[in-house]
Amino acid sequence: MRSLLILVLAGLLPIAQCLHAEPRDVTTDPAPRAALHHLAADLETRFGPSPGGAVLLVDVSEQRLALVRGGSMVRSWPVSTSRYGVGNQDHSQRTPLGVHRVAQKFGAQAPLGTLFQARRNTGRMVEILTDDRAAADDYVTTRILWLQGLEPGINQGPGVDSYQRYIYIHGTAEEGRIGRPASHGCVRMRNVDVVEVFDQVEVGTLVVIRE
Repeated sequence: MRSLLILVLAGLLPIAQCLHAEPRDVTTDPAPRAALHHLAADLETRFGPSPGGAVLLVDVSEQRLALVRGGSMVRSWPVSTSRYGVGNQDHSQRTPLGVHRVAQKFGAQAPLGTLFQARRNTGRMVEILTDDRAAADDYVTTRILWLQGLEPGINQGPGVDSYQRYIYIHGTAEEGRIGRPASHGCVRMRNVDVVEVFDQVEVGTLVVIRE
């Protein structure tokens, strides 16, 4: 495995191996399980409880998003973060790091491939590309989880505010590019995958984005 996701939680706790393990492996391996419990406890101490005990972990280096619930890994999915790398500055088109929460959700019950513009369901469908072709635009499809930064000066506040930058977890027309950096700052997912995540987390769920 390439670089591991390292979270600073009472010291350095490597937990990226959990992103690729089956849930049964995580529950039987005490080291990843302990790291996830430390993660959940640290986040609750600093930011309050996450609804349903759920936390989303985005590993930029591995291009994976994982759902952790109650300190145990539930599942992970491939994603696509920014083609321009990581960064929190306005207008950078980079994927911001740090702790966020799901501020709003859009798209419940929308069919796969539904096009959203300014978070509004247009009623239009776009072609989902499963090869390496680029779509005609940076389409936002199917579901949207709008993220709000929780760390002042890092991803919250003037010049670095993730919410004001419209950073989403969302579906994309460019499914063939999932698994490698290709977005304009958001976290893209396959359309069926973003529905699954959308249905399993609530507004207020904590989201950690790390290199």
